[in-house]
Amino acid sequence: MEPVVITSLDDVRVQAFSRLTEAQLKTCNATSQEGLFIAESPKVIRIALDAGLQPVSLLCEEKHITGDAADIIERLPEDVPVYTGERQLLAQLTGYTLTRGVLCAMRRPLPPTIEDVCKDARRIVVIHGVCDTTNIGAIFRSAAALGIDAVLLTPDSCDPLNRRAVRVSMGTVFLVPWTWIDNENTLHDFGFKTAAMALTDASIPLDAPMLKTEPHLALIMGTEGDGLPYSTIAEADYTVRIPMQHGVDSLNVAAAAAVAFWELR
Repeated sequence: MEPVVITSLDDVRVQAFSRLTEAQLKTCNATSQEGLFIAESPKVIRIALDAGLQPVSLLCEEKHITGDAADIIERLPEDVPVYTGERQLLAQLTGYTLTRGVLCAMRRPLPPTIEDVCKDARRIVVIHGVCDTTNIGAIFRSAAALGIDAVLLTPDSCDPLNRRAVRVSMGTVFLVPWTWIDNENTLHDFGFKTAAMALTDASIPLDAPMLKTEPHLALIMGTEGDGLPYSTIAEADYTVRIPMQHGVDSLNVAAAAAVAFWELR
């Protein structure tokens, strides 16, 4: 399909990139439950395509049609439109200067079941109430790099398919299995012991030998400020802390996740 040149900020054909909020993208497809999400930058889009995600439309600067986006365009099904325009117009259209000039609207996959996500996993992380998109993306990137088999998120956490979370993750949200979980205790049904990352009098250090001998372990991580709810900590099999110096009591959740993933990989 020949690229379609966009000349107006009001063109409804590119509203997924310009008008729809993250919440609206989730429900914008009237004929399907999946909704949409936006993948940004050629590298992230390629990873999404390699993972089998379905493109709906592409938006890129004119110079990238034969440049950074050329191989992506070749991979698109014939019925997927490619929209283009001048850099300044696209910046106005989307509200921000495009990262490397390429965006792809993709169909949102249905989340798998907890059973499917945990089936072959040995080390998983539960993200509890973390709503910062940058932290979510960074946790996924560390999970992919450091041997975490799956990610579970409580409903009050940020959507991993949020545009910024996807970009910060460098596309690893498409590589690590993930889904939503309402109650961490259900992980016991799948043979997992749970380890809540929290500062309490009963906390054991992250390098405690007993943690490494657990065949199936789920780390539960909360926000830096509020931490985990008391009930979550009380019901966990272990309460774990990262040993620190100079009076520092905690790390940003993304940094703490990377440390924990490395130690327990």
